[in-house]
Amino acid sequence: MRLRQLSLVIATIGGVLLSGCNGIRPPRGVTPVTETIVVTGYCDCGKCCGWERSWLRLGTPVYSYGPMKGQPKKVGITSTGTETRHGTAAVDKTRYPYGSVFYVPGYGYARGEDAGGAIKGAHIDLWFPSHQAALKWGRRTLKVKVWKKP
Repeated sequence: MRLRQLSLVIATIGGVLLSGCNGIRPPRGVTPVTETIVVTGYCDCGKCCGWERSWLRLGTPVYSYGPMKGQPKKVGITSTGTETRHGTAAVDKTRYPYGSVFYVPGYGYARGEDAGGAIKGAHIDLWFPSHQAALKWGRRTLKVKVWKKP
């Protein structure tokens, strides 16, 4: 009996997380549009976020490439300064301004709070707690509801 109750609790929690109880809500007064978007996943690892440990800096994470190469990197912090969590999305800021909200089938609500070098145009990258979970999500082309921040 306890196993059945535990299964019910886990299913309920999973449903709540996927339904958007991460505090992200569509903005009032903004009409959503439905767009076909490429949706991928990322995590905080060095492979996904372009960082490595610098042994010259006593193991401190540093950027692996780009204009910040070799500079310290705050792992798990988005380009807007928020902590990564379920609902964090990396976006192309020229198409989806920071603060835009997305409803992604199979994931729930997400907000554009981060950017990535490979994120261009109608493409968003959703945060996952592990590299394995991001790989499991893979690359999907989905109809996504979008509330663009004005």
